Amino acid sequence: MKPYPHIYLAIAVIFLASCKSTNIPTKSQPDATQVTPSQKIVTLDNNFKIASSQTVYVPVYSHIYHHNRQEVFELAATLSIRNTDLTNPIIITSVRYYNSDGKLVKQYLERPIQLDALASRDFFINRNDTSGGLGANFIVEWVAQTEISEPIVEAVMIGTDFQQGISFISPGRVIKSQNNYKRSPLK
Repeated sequence: MKPYPHIYLAIAVIFLASCKSTNIPTKSQPDATQVTPSQKIVTLDNNFKIASSQTVYVPVYSHIYHHNRQEVFELAATLSIRNTDLTNPIIITSVRYYNSDGKLVKQYLERPIQLDALASRDFFINRNDTSGGLGANFIVEWVAQTEISEPIVEAVMIGTDFQQGISFISPGRVIKSQNNYKRSPLK
């Protein structure tokens, strides 16, 4: 049998080209204070008239149990705030992350930001960040100067290990609401 070095070389090249690296480069996460053109930092003064506002509670799970609570499955979480109003902005005044014991872990906004019509903003918690525990939550507060369509505030949790994966959403719940918008009476 005569050796064919070029065949062995071709097989080696095909083998090496089909291998995938397990080191996936991570994209850098935007800084919590970084804003986009549809979001701008605003200052609320005494002249700012609030027509509607809400405080929204959003449950977040940094891990879940499996195998009869013998193992935990760590999860990354993304808080999403979406302005559903077609024409009017909202102002997000506060985004706070609390742990299972009700202790403040992180305040995400230094100053209020305006979220334009149909714009969205997200806040990310890495799966390796277990500071929140199983009963972590976000408290989101927003205000608007006109009556608006309520924003959608929810968390998306996702986790993958080997060939197993899980993802689910956790909708926010309004725990405080104010509507000072005065409609003119029908004539």
